[in-house]
Amino acid sequence: MWYLYLDESGDLGFDFANKRPSNFFTITILLVKGIENNRALVNAVKKTVKRKLNPKGNRRRIVEELKGQKTTFSIKEYFCKQLAGIPFELYCMTMDKRLAFAKLAEEKHRVYNFLASLALEQIPFDKASTRVEFIIDKSKSVAQIREFNAYVINQLQGKLDPRIPLDIYHRSSIQEYGLQAADMFSWGVFRKYERGDVDWFEKFAGNIQYDKTYP
Repeated sequence: MWYLYLDESGDLGFDFANKRPSNFFTITILLVKGIENNRALVNAVKKTVKRKLNPKGNRRRIVEELKGQKTTFSIKEYFCKQLAGIPFELYCMTMDKRLAFAKLAEEKHRVYNFLASLALEQIPFDKASTRVEFIIDKSKSVAQIREFNAYVINQLQGKLDPRIPLDIYHRSSIQEYGLQAADMFSWGVFRKYERGDVDWFEKFAGNIQYDKTYP
């Protein structure tokens, strides 16, 4: 089984004159191969949430998920240590919004789909020999979910053996621990471009298979 988790960092605002949107928008796909490796990744997230976000004696307010933007660097380091020995791959695509076309501001969901497709192109689906499960943070309307799924299926038709099942799910990050891990990594890549902050990025840089900007 292949598990793919997609999450993003930054925003898709383009009004730099009247508002303060991010300069970059990052999409990250986390790939984990094998049920045991995925279980180990999930347990690493669970352990970090339980021991660092909700430690014994300090559970007046339960924190439900691990978020890159809200997590301290020391907790990020702890999370990274829990991942030791777990093989995973990261495929990242970051848009420099100031260099992108102004028209993109009118079709934000299509921008998202396009960037996701650029990251997906780099994943060696031709090597997949078992079921592929693709999980995305649930943030789209029903119509947008249909469009995204069709977009992905169409793109993978020439890369993924038709005998290999492909399941696409849109789920809450609170329920999907793999999405929380993807969020942590996506935040690190985003911060590298947005602020030049590479402290967290360098902790997992060895797992990155692809990291490019568009355009």
